[in-house]
This record gives sequence, C-alpha cells and structure tokens, in this order.
Amino acid sequence: MTNFIVPNWPAPKTIKAFTTLRTGGVSLAPYDSFNLGEHVGDETQHVKTNRENLKTQLNLQNQPVWLNQTHSTRVIPATTENTGKEADAAFTDQPGNVCAVLTADCLPLLVCQREGTHVAAIHAGWRGLANGVIENTLTAMGIPADDTLVWLGPAIGPKVFEVGDEVREIFLKSHPEAEQMFLPSPNGRWLGNLYALARLRLNSQGITHIYGGDYCTYSDSELFFSYRRDGNKTGRMASLIWM
Repeated sequence: MTNFIVPNWPAPKTIKAFTTLRTGGVSLAPYDSFNLGEHVGDETQHVKTNRENLKTQLNLQNQPVWLNQTHSTRVIPATTENTGKEADAAFTDQPGNVCAVLTADCLPLLVCQREGTHVAAIHAGWRGLANGVIENTLTAMGIPADDTLVWLGPAIGPKVFEVGDEVREIFLKSHPEAEQMFLPSPNGRWLGNLYALARLRLNSQGITHIYGGDYCTYSDSELFFSYRRDGNKTGRMASLIWM
C-alpha cells in the first residue's frame, strides 16, 4: 500500500499499525489529497470519503476512534462511545478497536505491549509533550516499561522546528538534560528536536525500545501535510494502531 508508512519495529504480527501519507485521496488543493481531518476547512464529503476509503484499504472492522485533539494531556479508552471526545491519546486492550491520532507536524507515537495485548496512539505537539501526555498514556495502559514498544511517526524535524526561549525553558524546567535538544537558530531563536525530547521522556519512564523518528513533515511536501509550512489550510495525516 503506497499511501501508508508501516512502522519498522518488532511488534507482534497481531498488531497492525500505519501512518497515512497525503497521497491517494479525493480532497482538492490545498488539502490534496488524503486529508483525514474534519476541522481544517476541507469539504465534509471529501473527508468522509477519505475516511471510508481508509477503512476499506486497511480492512478495519470499525471506523477509528477519532478524537477532538486540543494539545491536552487527556487519555481515553478507544471505544465507539468516546469517538469525538476531547483527548490527545487513546488506548485499548480490545481487538478491533482502532486508536488514531491526526497530525501535520506534531509527533504521533504508536505504542504496543510486546506480546500484543495493549496498544495506544498519542498526539504530542510541544505542549502535550511538555505537559505529560506520554506519561499519562503509559500510566493508563499500565504495562511494564520493558514490555513496551514505541514507534515515533512523522513529525517536524530538528532542522526546521523553531521555537522561542519560553518553549525551551518549559522543557528544561522538568528535564535539564533537554538543553542539548535545542540548538541556536540563525535568527536568535531555537531549533528543537521533538524526536529527541520524546525519547528523553520515554527513557525517564524506563522505556528503551523506541523506533522511528526518521521523517520531517515540513521538508517533504510531496508526502506530508505541514501546518508550519502551509498554515491553516492544510490537511492531516492519521497514525493508527489496533489488534
């Protein structure tokens, strides 16, 4: 399936995980073409068609449990009743329930238990990352750190993710070692490394089985939507995981 990234990680065969690309859908520019976000200004019918095509192409029993993401640290079970509720991560131990997050520069994390009994999807922009959305999700899943596998999906890369002093200070306050994850930018700001910051947070929870972190949504306009690059009028990719 050319319109998807399949995580390169040692998850059991019972775990299914994908991140969509911007290609292969029906949405028109500037949402071209596989936009899965309902909240970005795209035609409602186009998004509905894209979501139905996603369900068909991935052979899903049910539609993913789409969240109303607000850069919070709220984590909820991926159940049909929770579709559309405000949260930035979802988890499940029920086969067939699909955890999903939408991104366009923020970091999607897919999580699974080594034996394939629990999964989760996390939406981590810098606010959620700094405020503990990863930690809250791991707590909700309740599985041992050594049995936890994490894949870091496509996000804005460290060469272009520019932030101000205030963002850097928030991260340094809780983890002083995060200092090395911010490099000076040419115009007096900072270039932050979301992937490294996420790894730091995961390591602090005892998790070392971490994979991915190889893409830059901002730099690759053919494959990815990017809010930083294109502004409000851009689509969203989905990162999905289920058993």
